[in-house]
Amino acid sequence: MMFLLIGLGNPGSQYRDTRHNIGFMFLDYLASRTGVSFKGARCEAEIVKTTLVNAPVLLVKPLTYMNKSGLAVNQIAEYYKIPAEHVIVIHDDLDLVTGRIKIVFNRGAGGHNGIKSIIEHLGTKEFVRVRVGIGRPGEKMSAASYVLSRFDLSEQTELLRGFNEIEDAVGAIIQDGVIGAMTRVNAER
Repeated sequence: MMFLLIGLGNPGSQYRDTRHNIGFMFLDYLASRTGVSFKGARCEAEIVKTTLVNAPVLLVKPLTYMNKSGLAVNQIAEYYKIPAEHVIVIHDDLDLVTGRIKIVFNRGAGGHNGIKSIIEHLGTKEFVRVRVGIGRPGEKMSAASYVLSRFDLSEQTELLRGFNEIEDAVGAIIQDGVIGAMTRVNAER
């Protein structure tokens, strides 16, 4: 059975490498690691097929902007007949330190508008999320401005280590199922 690996972000060069685009950044990293590249768009998303831990996986970057990500995710899930339990969403999280990850399943949006849109359009919370820490803004910056800011050099080093951990976590989800992966990956943090 195929998996959908969704990286959340916003399209356009002005958003490239911003904290909110951590999902896009990870999928670009993973595409490079697996020898594939994104070409063209379908179902309001950039899509490329690859293989992880011997399973077929569609890497998906919605082009609908963050707050409407669910439109693209639902179209792709329906087109490829992929159940929500095989949807894995990579997204930014203000509540985790930069580069830290946490796997969750069947949870609410937690204030994340991209996740809220996916829940709304899939009609369920029963999909897997890999929350990726982007840290919190200082007192002088709003959360909205912070998520659209870029990572500094020290944070970029943490991200690369984090990307390796995300790849391992996604592999564990595919191989061991979400409960096994949560038990192992979340316990390591």
